[in-house]
Amino acid sequence: MLKDKKTILALSIIPQYIIIKWLSSYPEFVEQYYSNGFYQLASKIFRYTLGWLPFSFGDLVYGLAIIYGLRWLFINRKRLRKDTKQWFIDVFSALSICYFAFHLLWGINYHRLPLHKNLNLEAEYTTEQLIVVTKKLIEKSNALFVEIKKSDTTKIDLPYSKSEILELAPLGYDNLKQTFPHLEYHPESVKKSLYSYPLTYMGFSGYLNPFTNEAHVDGLIPAYLFPTTTTHEIAHQLGYAAENEANFIGCLAAINHDDMYFKYCGYTFALRFCLNEINNRDKNLFDNLLKTINPGILDNYKESREFWEAHDNPLEPFFKEFYSNFLKANNQAKGMESYSYVVALLVNYFEKESDLIYNE
Repeated sequence: MLKDKKTILALSIIPQYIIIKWLSSYPEFVEQYYSNGFYQLASKIFRYTLGWLPFSFGDLVYGLAIIYGLRWLFINRKRLRKDTKQWFIDVFSALSICYFAFHLLWGINYHRLPLHKNLNLEAEYTTEQLIVVTKKLIEKSNALFVEIKKSDTTKIDLPYSKSEILELAPLGYDNLKQTFPHLEYHPESVKKSLYSYPLTYMGFSGYLNPFTNEAHVDGLIPAYLFPTTTTHEIAHQLGYAAENEANFIGCLAAINHDDMYFKYCGYTFALRFCLNEINNRDKNLFDNLLKTINPGILDNYKESREFWEAHDNPLEPFFKEFYSNFLKANNQAKGMESYSYVVALLVNYFEKESDLIYNE
């Protein structure tokens, strides 16, 4: 009887997959009933339940799951040859449960309406539009740098500990919700990852645990990257699964923060994306624009770049490729390259709301 139930459970992964593919064809339904309905309730329950813990409960669960999984494989290694069918049934019944929980608790957000439709923005942009917005971002970034550092031209160091940055980051969403009420963020549940070392060598600055809805930031990354990484992961918590959308929302949350250091991180975060896209289109223009940027800003970019270069390793490309394929399997056709599509959102938003770029 137990074997029959396990077989049914293992085979249930097939209809689950079919249902998810079917839902992906109805983003309006997903947007209304899941992303803005069931998910919001489930997310808040988890954040109320686990947000108060000073450590990541989800990281502990991951650690125990890995230990249990390795132990199970060791104990049952001989069954793979002697009882192959039941061995695979046991494995796929466990995978089926994980697959179900992942999509129910978070994963269906991958199939919601594209953000540009909700914000009435265009999805395309011209090089001319990109140049105009990039110059505005340079102007604002330079102004903030001078406001903070005066005549100094060395990189900006945030005057907060990383734990303080985690506490301050949600305040940007408090301001952002005045314009976008659906971006209200409460209760809070954002933490440093217990696995910051492996996360760093995998090449990731943060992640959301889809099973516990805890947002995690790599505790080893430079403090300069902490504000936008934190607001990015909060955007995931709010149901924006696509990386380009989480980057865009995280950028807006930092820019709308009352603190000038958060604003600086937000504007230079947006500027970096736009500069990279210009570099792809016109190298000479890119070189000329770099000359107009305060050297201290470039030092902050260098600090970030050198951090990741210092942790390069042969395994990182495999982790990146795995995650890229994961994104492709979840409605992000370009995989990790989808990160670059934040430029379309930034350009069209700042062009439409050009006056906002000059607001303090």
